[in-house]
Amino acid sequence: MNTKSIISQLRKQASRLKIQLDRTEKAIEALSGLGTSESAKGGRRKPKFSKAGLARIAAAQRARWAKVRAAKKK
Repeated sequence: MNTKSIISQLRKQASRLKIQLDRTEKAIEALSGLGTSESAKGGRRKPKFSKAGLARIAAAQRARWAKVRAAKKK
C-alpha cells in the first residue's frame, strides 16, 4: 500500500467515526431525561387513573379473587 491510499482510508474511517459519535451523542441527549421521574426530583407524579377508574379496577380485581376463592372451596 502506498501512503496516499493509507491516508484516504484513515480519512474515511475518521468520517465514519464522526458520524457514529454524533449519533451516540444524540442518543445520550435523548436518554438523559428518561431515567428520572417527578418523584425522584421531589415533585408529585400526575395520577394516571381517576379515582372512579381506580375504584372500578379494584372492584373487578376483588371479584376475580372471589371467584378464585370460591373455586378453591369446591
